Amino acid sequence: MRGYEEFDKITEEELWGKYAEDHDQKIRNYFIEKYAPLVKYVAGRVAMNVPSSVEFFDLVSYGILGLIDAIDKFDPKREIKFKTYAVTRIRGSIFDQLRAIDWLPRSVRQKAKEIERTIASLEARLGRSATDEEIAEAMGVSVTEFHNLLLRVSGNSLVSMDENWYLNDGSDNAPMSIEDTLESSDTYNPDVAAEKEEIKKMIAKTLMDLPEREKQVLILYYYEGLTLKEIGTILNVTESRVSQLHTKAIMILRGKLSKIKEGFVEK
Repeated sequence: MRGYEEFDKITEEELWGKYAEDHDQKIRNYFIEKYAPLVKYVAGRVAMNVPSSVEFFDLVSYGILGLIDAIDKFDPKREIKFKTYAVTRIRGSIFDQLRAIDWLPRSVRQKAKEIERTIASLEARLGRSATDEEIAEAMGVSVTEFHNLLLRVSGNSLVSMDENWYLNDGSDNAPMSIEDTLESSDTYNPDVAAEKEEIKKMIAKTLMDLPEREKQVLILYYYEGLTLKEIGTILNVTESRVSQLHTKAIMILRGKLSKIKEGFVEK
C-alpha cells in the first residue's frame, strides 16, 4: 500500500509484535487500511438479513469500529488468525449498534417470537423437526402466508454472538458468551476449557440435528461463505426460498440453544 513501503520489509507477524509493544499509530492505520475490505465483506453479508431502511454505509461504519477494536485487542501470541478474530469483532460491533437503534419494529419481533414458540412446541410434541405445513397449520395460516412471514422476520434471524452462557469457573455465575467459545483465553483453566468444549459439541450436534435443507443453508452460508443467490443455485431454489430456509433454521437453532443455555444456568 502506498505510504507504507517501510512495512514491506518485515513480516506481518513481526509487525503485530511491534504494534503490541508501542501501539504505533502508523501501524494501526496500516492494519485498518489493509483489513477494510473485510469490513465491507462482513457488512455485505449482514445487509442481506436487515431491512432496506438500514443503510449499507452505516453497517460499514459500525464494522470499522469493530475492526479498530480488534486491532487494539489482538494478541499475536494467541493461536488464532487475525482475520478470524476480526470477523467476530466486526460482526459483534455491527450487531451491537443495530440492537442499540432497535431497527426492527415491535410487531416483527413479536411475530418472530410466535414462530419460534410454535416451532419449539411442535418439536417437543412430535419429537422431530416440524415441517412447514405443520408449523403453518399450528399458526392458523397457509403455507404461503407462513413463508411470507419468514421473509418479514428474516432480519430477526441474526444470532447474538455475545449472548451470555453460565460458566462454572469458580466465580459466582461468571458469564461466558458464544463468542468466547471461539477465542483463546489469556489463562488456561482446565474446567473452563472443558466447559467450552462441551458447549461447542452441543452447538455442533444441534446444527447436525437440523432438517437437511436448513442444515445445508447454514453450512453453505456461514462455513462456505456463499451468498443466498449462490446457495439458491446449488439447491435449485429461489433466493427468497433460501432466505426463508435460513430464517427457519435460525429459529430452530435459537429454540434448541435456549434449552441448552437453561441447562447451563441450572448447573
